[in-house]
Amino acid sequence: PAGPRAPDPRRAARPTRDADASVNAANPSLLGGGGVDGAIHAAAGPRLLEECRRLRRSTLPDGLPVGDAVATDAYDLPARWVVHTVGPNRYRGETDPALLASCFARSLDVADDLGATTVAFPAISAGAYGWDVEEVARVAVDAVRGWSAPDLFVAPADPAAARGRAGSRPGARCAAQSPWRR
Repeated sequence: PAGPRAPDPRRAARPTRDADASVNAANPSLLGGGGVDGAIHAAAGPRLLEECRRLRRSTLPDGLPVGDAVATDAYDLPARWVVHTVGPNRYRGETDPALLASCFARSLDVADDLGATTVAFPAISAGAYGWDVEEVARVAVDAVRGWSAPDLFVAPADPAAARGRAGSRPGARCAAQSPWRR
């Protein structure tokens, strides 16, 4: 029997719950792609791609490094910002869980710097990047618990992967609810 399946990226096409920041499992180019990245770009509209191109011309000419994060406006998404992060790709030998944890922590850093109080995460690196969704859930919860900000609400985008594991550091709340509609 097959192991846990990665989240269906088509679910990312239409967020149903407002969040201050929606995290995008981006590729390093920031210019869209498949899966969650392509769905977020499509749902946000063409201005998101324009802003990402400006970032590439100005501050990120070599693209966004694995484990780092950067924010843009959310445009047509029901959020204020999109926080883009590039997860490690197992198929390219990027197997260190610390790189994956950095995606979650840096995304929270960026969201906090913006003043966000709610953040929605996808299962970063699950699926096309080869990480097992259960491992992603464990790393995500550990990273969120180890991160500190007093009043940030974090919601995993794949409730099946996070069911029973939702948690965060003291003082914050983490819900195993999906901000995405099928």
